[in-house]
Amino acid sequence: MDFNGRSGEMLVFVTVAEQGSLSAAARALGLTPSAVSRIIARTEQRLGTRLLLRTTRALTFTAEGEAYVRGARRILADLAEVEEAIADQGVPRGRLRVSAALGHGRMTIVPLVAAFIARYPNITVDLSLGDEVVDILGGQADVAVRFGHLPDSPLTARRIGETGQVVVASPAYLERHGTPQQPEDLLQHNCLRFNFRRAEPNWPFIREGQGFSLKVCGNIACSSGEALAQLAREGAGITRIGEFSVTEDLQRGDLVPLLQAFNPGDREPIHAVFVGGTAMPARVRVFVDFLVEQHSM
Repeated sequence: MDFNGRSGEMLVFVTVAEQGSLSAAARALGLTPSAVSRIIARTEQRLGTRLLLRTTRALTFTAEGEAYVRGARRILADLAEVEEAIADQGVPRGRLRVSAALGHGRMTIVPLVAAFIARYPNITVDLSLGDEVVDILGGQADVAVRFGHLPDSPLTARRIGETGQVVVASPAYLERHGTPQQPEDLLQHNCLRFNFRRAEPNWPFIREGQGFSLKVCGNIACSSGEALAQLAREGAGITRIGEFSVTEDLQRGDLVPLLQAFNPGDREPIHAVFVGGTAMPARVRVFVDFLVEQHSM
């Protein structure tokens, strides 16, 4: 590839960001570290600003550098999509990067991947499971499966399902600490909570038709629903969690539902989030359609 053009420079910067060092990026691109350094310096000179800060121990992007990498990822993805669309004559193909939460992805998304690639064998699914929120506009993923009400953004969202919430604990924990009969009893228990920013700090309940929330406390907070379910199974405390993540635990009796008479019945929507519009890659469109189809069955 010609690294003297704008797209070549963008590829170098994106590769440096992904590899974490000039030498690693050089190996990935088949260049020398000095060549990568010259390309970076040339781009910085043209833009009139510093994009990278380099020391003997670390390499970090400036704010301008981070903005450049985000834009470069999107532009390179768009270029690849245009070329693929022309070459493929509308056949969905290429690498599809999908981000999903660890527990929901393992139990709900992973089982669908085999059927999807059987239908679309020219698509390569690159699935990342984790509870961090990826930057879709910055090119970190093509499709993300997200829970809860979404903030306003330029992204497109399609609803693929919903889940309820349930308060659970293990029989062993309840034997040691007693079973709460009223929501207020939770104030005397160790409550395991989510620690990510969009998580509600209080647990909602309903009594005689009136909703209210309770601020619970505990000595463990976690970003993963699957981890909270495991902690509850091991008797660490009580947690409020998505029904989908503990269905099997409840069936086996490893976890016990609590305070169901006070469950407000709130439902949390599940969306597939992506960059829409007329330039949306065919592989993104057919994957989102597939998720909607499978969850409606």
